[in-house]
Amino acid sequence: MALDARIETAIAAALRLGGGGAEAPPRLAAALEYAVTPGGARIRPTILLSVARACGDDRPALADAAAAALELIHCASLVHDDLPCFDDAETRRGKASVHRAYGQPLAVLTGDSLIVLGFEVLARAAEADPRRGLGLVRTLAACTGMPGGICAGQGWESEAQVNLSAYHRAKTGALFVAATQMGALAAGQDPEPWEDLGARIGEAFQVADDLRDALGDERSLGKPAGQDAAHARPNAIAEYGVLGAVRRLQDILGGAISSIPHCPGEAALAALVQRYAERMVPVIPAGVQG
Repeated sequence: MALDARIETAIAAALRLGGGGAEAPPRLAAALEYAVTPGGARIRPTILLSVARACGDDRPALADAAAAALELIHCASLVHDDLPCFDDAETRRGKASVHRAYGQPLAVLTGDSLIVLGFEVLARAAEADPRRGLGLVRTLAACTGMPGGICAGQGWESEAQVNLSAYHRAKTGALFVAATQMGALAAGQDPEPWEDLGARIGEAFQVADDLRDALGDERSLGKPAGQDAAHARPNAIAEYGVLGAVRRLQDILGGAISSIPHCPGEAALAALVQRYAERMVPVIPAGVQG
């Protein structure tokens, strides 16, 4: 089965689990599905399954559950990021953000429920291989919370002095580290050699996102543009300038490809990272300087 079909099948199964049937509050159940579907590029679960496949993918059901859990955590973070207390974004993926569509209380509960659901999906799948399953739960928890997960990434935005590298590693890089390490874990491989690849991909995506935020518009992004400047958030453009950020992005991407650990599917995985790299480097409009 193609990776995108595996991902969507696993996510649909997770949402059926989270819907709760007749006993569940219907608006909250609807908000969960609204927050997750239709999905974006599903980049994180695609990387996870690509690493699992490169490492042998001997337990595909466990890898599929890990991919769904990771995407649920990512979607939860988007719901929370869009809240008025953070970005106050009215749109996400080309439609109204969850708090605009369902109200702030249900948006908070939606994000919380998706996080819990992600870990429930992993816990259920872990019964088939408790050792691997425990590693998956531990890795996802570390990349979600404190001190270096996406919660820490959001927390950096409330600090007077910001370590940009630590901010990028936590806010965006953490779930990419989760993707590469969980892919290896699901296939029974040591996750540690895969950390560097995830960290590099994550930093590249954050720099690319900073560039899109500065250079794009809401129509092309599917979400509000100019949010970094509007909220005075730390970002690569403020640190390096536009052209410097592009050079930084290219350097990171080159290092990402060279950091792929030796594995049976190394060549195919390198080709995947290269395709992502080609899409990430933006075309700089004429006249842009700095």
